[in-house]
Amino acid sequence: MSGHEVVVLSGGTGGAKLARGMADVVGAEYLSVLVNTGDDIEIYGAHVSPDPDLVSFWLADTIDERGWGLRNDSFAVMDALRELGVEVWFNLGDRDLAWCLERARMLAEGLSPTAALARLNEAIGVRAHVLPMSEDPVRTWVRTPAAGWCAFQEFMIRQRAAGPIEGLEYRGAERAAPSEHALAAIAAARAIVIGPSNPLASVGPILSIGGIREALAQARAPVVAVSPVVGGAVLKGPTASFMDFAGLPCSAAGVADFYAPLLDGMIADEHLEGLPSLCIETRMDDAETRRRVAEQALAFADSLTR
Repeated sequence: MSGHEVVVLSGGTGGAKLARGMADVVGAEYLSVLVNTGDDIEIYGAHVSPDPDLVSFWLADTIDERGWGLRNDSFAVMDALRELGVEVWFNLGDRDLAWCLERARMLAEGLSPTAALARLNEAIGVRAHVLPMSEDPVRTWVRTPAAGWCAFQEFMIRQRAAGPIEGLEYRGAERAAPSEHALAAIAAARAIVIGPSNPLASVGPILSIGGIREALAQARAPVVAVSPVVGGAVLKGPTASFMDFAGLPCSAAGVADFYAPLLDGMIADEHLEGLPSLCIETRMDDAETRRRVAEQALAFADSLTR
């Protein structure tokens, strides 16, 4: 890996959009994306890794307009399962299912999650390094008054992310180690950018892995974050409920408080005090705005010293 690498920490959509823009700015081969695997689920005989797959599909320009899965995918297998009386609560397109079945096969053969994803990405032409946060299983569990404890995908889909949040656990994190690839990317980075993903549910699992926080603290590269709060609100997902659970305001200041003391700077569409910050328009609705936000985030990181 080159010393000019940029590392993006990512959950799903927000981090994936930033990663896609960053690939345009620095070149895909100089980009490493360290991705949350706390949402992973084994279902239909497949191993689904929603955030790494979302990032991969964005980088391959094959993401569907609905925001998940592959563009123009069919759903014949899901339809056939329903005809057989199966309760299909987790929808996977046919090509998406094939991707996840092939991952399950490789994992069963003994490949690591990182190696399996690298093979899948090579097949679709992704040149960036998409790195699961750990080779060990970590699963995010959420507790709500209505459902009690449930795994993250069940919370998001079956429970429709209905709050309030009463508990959050990263199960397995205490036994998990960061992947060697993740640590190497952080150590070699020119800049480290925490993407605008849910701080607690998407980036929190990454930071829960022993050694990741230490690696970020010891990195030569400055660490900056892009706030997921845009125009005073969250564009997608239940970030506000999780911030409320953490006792933090759903604002750039609240996000900065959650990441402290790792941060050297914050990027948001609002002014911040007490931390170097860059106030810019952070919406990423198309290729041009994704590239612009990535370019400005990188220039800001480059202006900071550790």
